[in-house]
Amino acid sequence: MQAWLVSGALVAGLFAATGAAGQSIALTGLAGETAQLSAADIAALPHQAVTLQLEGKTEPCDAVPLSLILAKVGAPQGKALRGPEMADVIEVGAADGYHVALALAEADSLMRGEDQLFLADRCAGAPMAPPEGPFRLVVIGDKRPARSARQVTSITLLRLPSRP
Repeated sequence: MQAWLVSGALVAGLFAATGAAGQSIALTGLAGETAQLSAADIAALPHQAVTLQLEGKTEPCDAVPLSLILAKVGAPQGKALRGPEMADVIEVGAADGYHVALALAEADSLMRGEDQLFLADRCAGAPMAPPEGPFRLVVIGDKRPARSARQVTSITLLRLPSRP
């Protein structure tokens, strides 16, 4: 029994240490552009310190502004975010089937004054491990963490159809 616990602990530790390295996020842009970002790609992007609010607790995280990730698939940003682009939506998908939709304008710091949407890959000073990670959406300012999807696996840009 003790040998099983020790080997189980070693496997769990190995997964926690390497789990994020084997993970990636599939990106899809408005015109069908695609990109795959590995954990190393995300780790190499500029990070900011953010606070994740969960169940009345706070957790310090290191996260990438979502706008930097969306730029990898040509998302309109800044002054290009106007007119029909105001109907663009970000769909974030998670490993457990959970999906979250956000307006693209929420990811634009020129529109919001500061970044509000982030992708965290480290919390409490360590890489995020299951069941939370390896990547988690962080939505600053939400009273409930329902849009802070965990185990993010995909980010897709969509354009809502125009109405007559």
